[in-house]
Order: sequence, then C-alpha cells, then structure tokens
Amino acid sequence: MKKSLTPASIKKLDKSNMLGLLMDFPLQCKQAYDIAKASRILFDKRDFTKIVFAGLGGSAIGADLARSYLYFECKIPISVCREYELPAYVDSSTLVFISSYSGNTEETLSAYQEARKKGASLVLVSSGGAVKEHAVKEGLTFIEIPQGMPPRCALGYMTIIPLVVLNKLGIAKDITGALNDAIKVLEELKEKNLNPRIGKKDNIAKYIADKLFGKLAVIYSSSIHFDAVITRFKGQLNENAKSLASTHVFPEMNHNEITGWRNPKKLFKDFVVLILKDKGMHPRIMARMKITADILRDDEGVPVLEIWSRGENLLSRMLSLVYIGDFVSFYLAILYGIDPTPVDRVTYLKKRLAQE
Repeated sequence: MKKSLTPASIKKLDKSNMLGLLMDFPLQCKQAYDIAKASRILFDKRDFTKIVFAGLGGSAIGADLARSYLYFECKIPISVCREYELPAYVDSSTLVFISSYSGNTEETLSAYQEARKKGASLVLVSSGGAVKEHAVKEGLTFIEIPQGMPPRCALGYMTIIPLVVLNKLGIAKDITGALNDAIKVLEELKEKNLNPRIGKKDNIAKYIADKLFGKLAVIYSSSIHFDAVITRFKGQLNENAKSLASTHVFPEMNHNEITGWRNPKKLFKDFVVLILKDKGMHPRIMARMKITADILRDDEGVPVLEIWSRGENLLSRMLSLVYIGDFVSFYLAILYGIDPTPVDRVTYLKKRLAQE
C-alpha cells in the first residue's frame, strides 16, 4: 500500500533524519571545500602519470563524480578501484586516494597496503577508523571529515575534496567559482522543487517517486560526465528505497541494450525509464536519446520520463541531477513505508564476513 508524502508521514518513517542530511547537502559542499583548502599535502609535488581512487559504495561515488567532471580537463588517466587489489599499473608515479568514510572498509584497507608497497603517493580521506590510525602512525596526508552519517550521505566531502586537492597539486583547475554557483543552484532547487512542503505537482522528486512506486527504474544518460550521476541514482534507489534499478549509458546503450527491449514483454508494464539530460551533451547523443525514447514509448508502451540538469556550469549541472535523484530515492522510500537510512542487509553481510 502506497504511503503518503505528508510531513507527518515523513517524520514518522524517517527516524534517523535522512531528510535533514539531504537538506544540508549544499552546506556540506561548502564545508568540504573549506576542509580541503585547509589541508596540508605531506608529499612533494611530482609529475604523476596516473590517478587511482580506492573506495567502495558511498565512499567511491564521489571519486566517480570527480573523474567524470574532469573528463575533458585532466590529462592524467583517472580510475576508480572498487577491489581488494590494485591494478598492476599502480607504481611510484601514481597518486592514490584512499577513500573510506568509516575508515574501516576492508577492501579499501587492503588496497591501501598495496599502494604503500608500490610506493604510490597517498591522500587518505575518512572520518576516522583504521585509515586515520595509519595516516597518523605513518605520517601520511590525511583529510578528516565529520563523523555520524551514513557513508552515502558524505558525497559532498568525497566529491569536492579530491577536486580541491587536485587543484592544489596543479592537476585540475580551481573550482571556487563553479562551486559557489553550484551551491546557489542546489539551494534554489531545494527550496523551489524538492522541499517536502512542496506538493507533487511542483516537486519533481515527488512526481518521479510516485511514478516509480511499484516499478523498476531503468536510468539512462550520456557516458561523458553523467555516467557517475546515474550510478549514484541507482545506488540511492537501492539503499534508501530498498528498490532495484538498472542503468546504461549513451551511446553504448544503442549498440546492445536497445535490442533487448523486446522481451520479456510481460515485464515491461512494471518498468519506468528515466533519461537524464543536459544541455552540454553532444548533439548526436541528444538525437539518440530522442529516438530511443520514441521506440520505448511507441513500440513497447514503456513510460519514459526526462530529467533535465539545472545551472550553467558543469559542476552545477552534475550536482543538480545528483540532488534530484537523492530526493527521489528518499520520497520513494516513504511511499514504500520504509525508513530510508538503515541498510540491514549490508550490515548483516559484513557480520557474516567477519565470521568467515
């Protein structure tokens, strides 16, 4: 049974105040900038040939966003490693970010040990835990972020801090102006389009959440700049709404998945397609999106919803879509009658692993 999105219903279900964390996201981005600006790099600048982020889940998605944001800017290859082991190409000319919100993620700690053995330059980011202990003991560059939130809610820290550090190292441009504009866009979006006091008619997140209730979301966007955005969207639907979702990117989707939209037809009534759009996308990508949407609507009868980014600069536009997706997942959780914060199966899995 679908629950309501009234303030009373939200307050009753949102026992850990996920809404408050979402509302504070613009402020968190500003705090992340200040923390990174005040940080000290404890290794000499050098001519790095690779950049690798080691992290999982909510601690890795910020790295993905930074990588996607720098697609046309950074001339050094950037990769995100969600594994126990680092790629063979990591060496003494590699800059490695160790990103673990808790500081205790076992895969990331394993990657950290490998990075040390390979002689990489390290930047450690966490709220404490074993990561902080290693940093203090071994005199490594460490950037501490506030404790007390689910890792997926620390996205501002995990995205903005690397961008500021890379600027300090002369690898990326200063984001001060872009971030200030992005924060304004996020604040306006929050107050005019996402706030729980705004009804479904004018609240894009409530509207989309309502359309996704009882359905499987299939989320598409371009591979350049927005691949990480749809990964975040999917992850938030998984963790907040406890709902499955699927993603793919253009143009690759047009070379395989589009042909899969034929069977099993009986399932299509339970699918909703979301296409994330941005004015900066390649015109041929926009054409592909339109044709694909027409095929899915006209030939298969699948609902297709378009979500446009907001703002002028790229950082604003990326973060605006992230913010919309976060609120969609929150409101969908409420519609399902679920507290969005707990991730019981992740907790259970970690306990089982500790026994192995």
